[in-house]
Amino acid sequence: MASVEERLKPGGLVVSGSHNLLEGMKLLKEMQDHNGVRKQINSELWHACAGPLVTLPQVGSLVYIFPQGHSEQVAVSTNRTATAQIPNYPNLPPQLLCQVHNVTLHADKDTDEIYAQMSLQPVNSEKDVIPIPDFGLKPSKHPTEFFCKTLTASDTSTHGGFSVPRRAAEKLSAISTDYSMQPPTQELVVRDLHDNTWTFRHIYRGQPKRHLLTTGWSMFVGAKRLRAGDSVLFIRDEKSQLLLGVRRVNRQQAALPSSVLSADSMHIGILAAAAHAAASRSPFTIFYNPRACPSEFVIPFAKYRKAVYGTQLSIGMRFGMMFETEESSKRRYMGTITGISDLDPLRWPNSKWRSLQVEWDEPGCGDKRNRVSPWEIETPESLFIFPSLTANLKRPFHSAFIDQLMKMLVKPQRVMSPGSIAPPMQEAKDAARQEATSLMQSAVKQKPELITPDGFPQGEIHHMTNSAILLPGKPAQTDNLQTKHLQELVLS
Repeated sequence: MASVEERLKPGGLVVSGSHNLLEGMKLLKEMQDHNGVRKQINSELWHACAGPLVTLPQVGSLVYIFPQGHSEQVAVSTNRTATAQIPNYPNLPPQLLCQVHNVTLHADKDTDEIYAQMSLQPVNSEKDVIPIPDFGLKPSKHPTEFFCKTLTASDTSTHGGFSVPRRAAEKLSAISTDYSMQPPTQELVVRDLHDNTWTFRHIYRGQPKRHLLTTGWSMFVGAKRLRAGDSVLFIRDEKSQLLLGVRRVNRQQAALPSSVLSADSMHIGILAAAAHAAASRSPFTIFYNPRACPSEFVIPFAKYRKAVYGTQLSIGMRFGMMFETEESSKRRYMGTITGISDLDPLRWPNSKWRSLQVEWDEPGCGDKRNRVSPWEIETPESLFIFPSLTANLKRPFHSAFIDQLMKMLVKPQRVMSPGSIAPPMQEAKDAARQEATSLMQSAVKQKPELITPDGFPQGEIHHMTNSAILLPGKPAQTDNLQTKHLQELVLS
């Protein structure tokens, strides 16, 4: 029988049709395992470095890829936007429906910059999807316990150490000391993205006392070329191993050397590859850098369809959107839709990519984009769809649920100019409650099982096929009873 390498030589395997395509993928996986091409990167550490908002598609799933968004990633990476010299590809749609054939996690050996490699197959419709085995690959996993700290000048000095926040040391139980020693000290062994081992001396000392990493830390900072403003992340994985990752602050990049492809060439390359794949229905490969990319440009099929066809957006509509904080947690910012139009009507007509013009509530949101995509936001209606906002409530429309709706529906009052009269806040709240009631009544009439007349029973929340929330228990008997119950909740 021919070896794996011989079967993968040009002419050794003709990939045409789903059977041969799967055979080719299986052979490639066998060859990688046999030759030890690359060690698998720890998924939890990769996701910790990527950030809490980053998700990767599952192998075999359907996604929409936006070449326009892919081009944005190139623009950020090269610090150059696409120019007029880049040709148009009229046969390349603004979004391309694809099936995910493979997803692998990577990290640059020199910079530790994380990225994902995806193999995508354009398809005409859901009917063209073929079952793809996972070959024993585990799904991507986000870490449950970790801490992230932005490095200070003291943390990165050659003669200093790393000051570990006390709450982080206690939360992870990753950095504990023998307090019977004076001063309390221990040796920590951690692994990085490339499975390299680093040893640090951990000590608890000073006035006031604090946790410090000393011996070995300067060597790590020098090897990784870390600067103040960069971040480090410590996590405990599922095997209780202590892992360490880094994130680099975005720095102004110098001009690309002549030996590297120009920014225009890179833009042309990704667009030409997508256009060829779309025309020939052939697989193609993309690289996704979550820390450099302004927004995800590979969107799950269901998420796109729900945002574009399942939600009616309009100018003046309130919305919420999640952003990452400095400590790698999440926070929702509120805003208002001020316009709906194509971002680039000449090159990408009828594209949903950043089709919403928005205004943020909070002053000082200049770092937030003034254009977003429909699938990035949460509208008031989405509170009936996403279980995270209602999973812990024991009544269908609890006061906390109303507060979430009102926060979306009521726009904060601005400071008025002298002589002008601001509408009373109570009027705005009353209007918001009326709109919240209307939304609830509309949702319940469409799906009576959303609510029960005797309250929210204990138990798990189940999901319907259309992603609405199904609450276990008796269905409501009449619309009047549902309406009465809703009004009691809203007015309480």
